[in-house]
Amino acid sequence: MNNHETARRRGPKLPRPLQIAVWLTFAAAAPSAFAQTATTANDSAAAPAGASAAASAAASATGAEKALPAVNVNAAAVVDSPLHLATPVSSGALGTRSQLDTPFSTTVVTGEDLADRQANKLGDVFAGDASVTDNSSAYSAWATYITVRGLPIDWQNGFKIDGNPFISYGITMPYENLERVELLKGAGGFMYGFAQPGGVVNYVTKKPGKDPVTSFDIGYRMDGVLSQHADLSRRFGPDGMFGARINYTHEQGKTYNAGDINRNSVALALDGQLTRDLDIYFNAIYQTSRSSGQTPAIYIPSSYVGTSLPATISGGSNLLNSAGQHLNTNLQLYTAGVKYQITPDWTFNTSASYSKSARDRNESTLTLLNQSGDYSDYRWNGDEGHQDIYWQGAFEGKVKTGPFTHQIVAGASIQHQTNDYSTAAGTAGGTLGAGNLYVQNPYAFYSGSGLDKYRASEINQKALFLSDTMQITSRWSLLAGLRYTNYDQESFSEAGGTTSSYGKNGVVTPTFALMYKLEPETTLYASYVESLEAGQVVSDIYANGGSVLNPLRSRQYEVGIKSEHARWSANAALFRIERGASYANDQNVLMQDGNSIYEGLEAGASVRLGRSWQVAGDIMLLDTWYAKGQTYNGKRVAGAPQFTAATRVTYDVPYVPGLQLGVDAKYTGNTEVRPAGDLETGGYLLVNVGANYVTRIGGHDVTLRAALDNITNRRYWMFQYDSYIAPGDPRTISLNAKIDF
Repeated sequence: MNNHETARRRGPKLPRPLQIAVWLTFAAAAPSAFAQTATTANDSAAAPAGASAAASAAASATGAEKALPAVNVNAAAVVDSPLHLATPVSSGALGTRSQLDTPFSTTVVTGEDLADRQANKLGDVFAGDASVTDNSSAYSAWATYITVRGLPIDWQNGFKIDGNPFISYGITMPYENLERVELLKGAGGFMYGFAQPGGVVNYVTKKPGKDPVTSFDIGYRMDGVLSQHADLSRRFGPDGMFGARINYTHEQGKTYNAGDINRNSVALALDGQLTRDLDIYFNAIYQTSRSSGQTPAIYIPSSYVGTSLPATISGGSNLLNSAGQHLNTNLQLYTAGVKYQITPDWTFNTSASYSKSARDRNESTLTLLNQSGDYSDYRWNGDEGHQDIYWQGAFEGKVKTGPFTHQIVAGASIQHQTNDYSTAAGTAGGTLGAGNLYVQNPYAFYSGSGLDKYRASEINQKALFLSDTMQITSRWSLLAGLRYTNYDQESFSEAGGTTSSYGKNGVVTPTFALMYKLEPETTLYASYVESLEAGQVVSDIYANGGSVLNPLRSRQYEVGIKSEHARWSANAALFRIERGASYANDQNVLMQDGNSIYEGLEAGASVRLGRSWQVAGDIMLLDTWYAKGQTYNGKRVAGAPQFTAATRVTYDVPYVPGLQLGVDAKYTGNTEVRPAGDLETGGYLLVNVGANYVTRIGGHDVTLRAALDNITNRRYWMFQYDSYIAPGDPRTISLNAKIDF
């Protein structure tokens, strides 16, 4: 049975409406796909991002010329630097504006960047951003764990798909299906509502464009994971008024730590330009993933004996793996929306989404006992499910009052979230026994799926928001925004009774910013924003497990500069974030006490040197401490490195047109593992190399990619979460070949 048959037989069974939509997509695309093979290369899919004008011309020339390779596949970097400051980003209640005009620190990683890096987890996506620390582990429930400016991303409220909320825990996105990934750093309370102040990650899916797309790629990742990805996009109907795009990804095989992965994902995007002023759209994502053999989480309790962490081990080792562990997930997201151009200056957007995610976990947590590496293996098994129903409507436009022009965004949103967890009778496992990090884990615990669940909590948010960006002069502008939220959170027992609740109407989270255009391509800004995050449900590892803590308010102050030019771009920001602190005390009770303070500087730049070299660098200096508390005043905040730096250098080989070589490195400084400030991960440097080659074969664009990560096979402890660590990823190689028809 070939790979295509395997992917087809083992792929997910899609819901009926999505099956019909997929069938319509292929039906509409088929005639143009056959016709396309008979046309010139100019009618084929758009050249890869980065193709030069010379390469485009060669693609549309005579047959002899079409056989020639592309002249230079990276000249477009002169127009769009790796910082992508001119790229529009979604800023929630601020509407859509470019990074350059957003008075907060942001990062954009394009789909081409993701393909070049062959990202496998969220930490890979932001490898070039020093403000982002990688806490993620591929193929596991930790795959989306990162910290931004030393603060974690809220897995319940900090992740969006096309601006719509979903529960990210345990979900590795199909990066091949994405147009780009956006990161809003810091507090996002005004823009998105209740969320931790680490930031907000927004995944932007691929949409049908004006040009047809037909591409297919295959990939390999150590030790034996094979992947296939197809991307098909067409416009059809009178004057191309309807568009459809579908992306399908399948990966399966043996992971670098002797585990297994089988993942299938499909993303569908449909749109209709019904009139000159009225557009409609429908997007859907459906993904199933089954993995086993993942490395367990390592927890360090207050009773740990030792002054430092045990000697490092390789993340590629299977010594910690105990039989029976698995993570099976399912993600569904359906979105429909309407955009209406009311007048030349005013638009109305409204959309509704439904997301559903589920996890079946059989997972070990190794409680580390001492510096020698002894541990107790505790196995947890259970099913979890989440649903998010979301609606938002907003007016966006311009008005004039005397000499001032106002950019107005006014709207409302409603969100209903439910969390379902396994009943006590449905969970099983317990303590399996003792072990040591350097000896093969001998234990096994097997379990099935389909366990009984109960409604554990419900969260409701209703919000009104308004922002006004007033253009005072040609250079000065002032932003003022306000979000007004009614918030309600309830937790329930298995019997259905309410165990805790929190509700508050009229929660106000404001934002203010002053912006100055030093020149059209350079923005100076000073901003202030507040956030309120939902009360934390205490994990069972703590003595007060199951209780709900009060919501925490955060305040953020930031001063920054962004500048985008043809051959260079740069940004920098000074920031201070004040957040309520929570940590476990000596009795292992998770408590709220005082504040966590984060002060830092982040700066990045990218410059093109000559015709062949591109150099980029990024740094973050961070000072953190606990304040106004009773226990850890003055100690560094757990999970916040004092210094990080990242750099990337690429070289377009002039003697081999289409070949680009690259090397990138990231240094992460010492990180406190727990609030007591007595254990550190130690600093570590990771170096990666890669190569991309674009050519033409048989009249089609072909892209070959290779990446070798952690080339020195550096062993290191990676901070994952407060009092949790993990062994870092080993040296891995990834290969990919893509053809555009």
